Amino acid sequence: MNHYPRSRWRLLAILAALTLPFAAGCGGDMDDLDAYIDRTKAQPGRRPDPLPEIKPYETYVYTADVDGLRSPFVPDSPVADTRSGGEGGGIRPDVNRSREYLEQFPLDSLDMVGTLTQGNTTYGLIQTTDGLISRVSVGNYVGQNDGRINEINESEICLKEIISDGIGGYLERDACVSISD
Repeated sequence: MNHYPRSRWRLLAILAALTLPFAAGCGGDMDDLDAYIDRTKAQPGRRPDPLPEIKPYETYVYTADVDGLRSPFVPDSPVADTRSGGEGGGIRPDVNRSREYLEQFPLDSLDMVGTLTQGNTTYGLIQTTDGLISRVSVGNYVGQNDGRINEINESEICLKEIISDGIGGYLERDACVSISD
């Protein structure tokens, strides 16, 4: 007894007819491949190339004390003393002072939008990323690197930042916030 209707048998027959050429392509003529394999097997074998000579590693014992050289694992003590605020003093951020509002913003996210002169004092106008405009004067702190304003003119606000030198000390760096166009 046949459980499938005639239309399904026709559909199966059509699909089989369409896939037959693709299935026949898989078992096609492979004479050229067989000939290549036979030629390769007929060639005499050869020895592999010798391995390159490996030179033994020459060790070096670093003796800073004997050679009069400094240890690469210890910072130069004269430079570290003067910069890190050790016995020689040096530059250090004041950790005890209260932070000002503009110190929470990176310096490159602040824009100078103008100046304001009242009496003999010139103020700089700085706009933050949230659109708020703040008035600053010489001595105010700006940016995240303890930048203290030392000059305000018509085109820029100049300051000195205190940044880490990477070996436990600090350096001063000049920076400016220029007027935006």
